[in-house]
Amino acid sequence: MRDETLEAGDAGSAETAERADRRRLRATLAAIPVVLFVTIAAMFYVALRSGDPATVPSALIGYPAPQFALAPLEGLHRPDGTPVAGFSSRELAAGRVSVVNVWASWCGPCRAEHPYLVQLGEAADVQLLGLNYKDAPANARRFLGMHGNPFDAVGVDASGRAAIDWGVYGVPETFVVDGNGTIRFKHVGPITEDVLEQHILPAIASATAAGPDRAGGG
Repeated sequence: MRDETLEAGDAGSAETAERADRRRLRATLAAIPVVLFVTIAAMFYVALRSGDPATVPSALIGYPAPQFALAPLEGLHRPDGTPVAGFSSRELAAGRVSVVNVWASWCGPCRAEHPYLVQLGEAADVQLLGLNYKDAPANARRFLGMHGNPFDAVGVDASGRAAIDWGVYGVPETFVVDGNGTIRFKHVGPITEDVLEQHILPAIASATAAGPDRAGGG
């Protein structure tokens, strides 16, 4: 009887230990995605806080802009009454350097950077294109009516599909695209005076100097 009791006790201990091992394994497996997410988030946070757009990874630099076609922002007109057009990837490969700005009326940093977009539109010989991201049309029109419309065209990305194709992390983001439709530069976050002078304008000058025939060559 004593041997049977010991054997039963041993079996019970082994079963308890096995259950404990399984719980520890489940806990470890459950923690892996959390650890990975925190690690990746920390990497992006450090990159964004560094203020250097080159530290934010973008697989699209040096490659053609994705294929897309965006409808115009309904009801948006110029002072002379003509409607502001939408735009597509075709306009990006028409031989003129373009700056594509991803923005939304609900985005606080977009409001902060807007004066520099107005300044850019006045100072640089570029196509300035606004990609309006997941916005209410009335709010987007009101935003541009209050702060001025620097854009040559405004395309509506209501679903966010185009922004995903562009590899957008969040608004605002700005891309410089050469005359062949190749993405040459990306800035994540709001444009500031320093960003405009030290990054955006030099990227535009570089793309312009290359010319539409050689700009896509790398």
